[in-house]
Amino acid sequence: MAAGGGLSRSERKAAERVRRLREEQQRERLRQVSRILRKAAAERSAEEGRLLAESEDLVTELQGRSRRREGLKRRQEEVCDDPEELRRKVRELAGAVRSARHLVVYTGAGISTGRAASAWRPFHLCSLKSNSAADLSEAEPTLTHMSITQLHKHKLVQHVVSQNCDGLHLRSGLPRTAISELHGNMYIEVCTSCIPNREYVRVFDVTERTALHRHLTGRTCHKCGTQLRDTIVHFGERGTLGQPLNWEAATEAASKADTILCLGSSLKVLKKYPRLWCMTKPPSRRPKLYIVNLQWTPKDDWAALKLHGKCDDVMRLLMDELGLEIPVYNRWQDPIFSLATPLRAGEEGSHSRKSLCRSREEPPPGDQSAPLASATPILGGWFGRGCAKRAKRKKAA
Repeated sequence: MAAGGGLSRSERKAAERVRRLREEQQRERLRQVSRILRKAAAERSAEEGRLLAESEDLVTELQGRSRRREGLKRRQEEVCDDPEELRRKVRELAGAVRSARHLVVYTGAGISTGRAASAWRPFHLCSLKSNSAADLSEAEPTLTHMSITQLHKHKLVQHVVSQNCDGLHLRSGLPRTAISELHGNMYIEVCTSCIPNREYVRVFDVTERTALHRHLTGRTCHKCGTQLRDTIVHFGERGTLGQPLNWEAATEAASKADTILCLGSSLKVLKKYPRLWCMTKPPSRRPKLYIVNLQWTPKDDWAALKLHGKCDDVMRLLMDELGLEIPVYNRWQDPIFSLATPLRAGEEGSHSRKSLCRSREEPPPGDQSAPLASATPILGGWFGRGCAKRAKRKKAA
C-alpha cells in the first residue's frame, strides 16, 4: 500500500483494467441480448432464452430504446388524410373560421414550400445560410400566404404570428400591423443606436455577413453612422427587438384569441412560448386550436381538429368553402419595393446577394405602374415605435 493508506500506482492500474474489462463484458452482453431480441421468439435457442431470462434489466432497457425509436420514427412520418376526409375537415374548419370572434394564425416553414419549393428551401432561424442568393430572388408568396392576406382583408383573421424569416407575409400584402415575425426578417436591418430605432428595408438578403450570434451587416446608419444589425433571432437567443418581432402585438392577439390556426409549423419552437398559448387561463377558456400539418406536433392532443394535408391544398379548399377568391401574387405590386431604402453611394459593393426585381425581365420603358422605392429610411419601426424593448423614447427636436 502507498503511504497514507491510498492505492499504489500498480494497484490503480490493475483496478482500471478490471473496470474496463467489466465495461467491455457489459457491452458484449448488451450486443448479444440485442441480437437475440431481433429474432422471432420461435427462432431463439434454449441457451438464448436463458440469457434473456438472466438479463431482465438489459431486456427492459433495450425494449424501451426500441419503443422510443419507433415513436420518433412515427412522429417524423408524413400522414395524408384521404381527399373526402380532408374536405370534411375543411368544412369543419370553415365553420370555426366563420364563427371565430378573434382568429390568430401561427405559421411555420411549411407554408413556404408551395410553388417556389423547387427553387428554394424554407427559412427557419439559422437556416438562412443554407440558401443561395439565387434562391432568395426566386422566392415568392405562396397560395397560403395570399389566402391569409385575403382572410385578413375580410376581417376573418386578426393577426399572424410567423416563425419564418423570409419576409413573404409582408410581400404578400399583409399589413405590417397584422404581422409578428418572431424570428426576424431577412430583408430588414436596423440601427439600435437611434431612438426610436431606424429600420432599413432592403430588396436583398441582409444576412450575408452575419452569423450565429453575430448580427452586424457591414452597412451603417444614414443618420448616426452606427453599424446596422440584422433582425434574425438565432437558436439560443432571446429576441429583444421591438420590430419586426412585434412580440407585444403577438401576445395581445393571443390573449384575445378564441381560435388559433397553426399552418405548416412543427410547433416544437412555438410551444416554448407560453404567452402564445394562454397557459395562465384554465383549459376551458383557452383558444380552440386547429392544426394543419403532415407530421406529428407536440400540440396535437390539444387540438380541436388536426388536418393532415399540405397547407396550399387545405387553404385552397378553405377559401372555396368560404366563397373567397385567392388573389394572385404580382411582383409589380409587391410592397417591399415601395418600402425599400436604396443603398447610398459607396454602398453598392456592400453585398453580393441577388436583389429582388419587380419582374424577372427588364421593365418596359416608361412604365409607371409600380411605385418608386422610398429614399427615406423607416423611422421607429413599423408603428413609429422603437425597436429595442423598454427603450426610452425621446421627443424629436
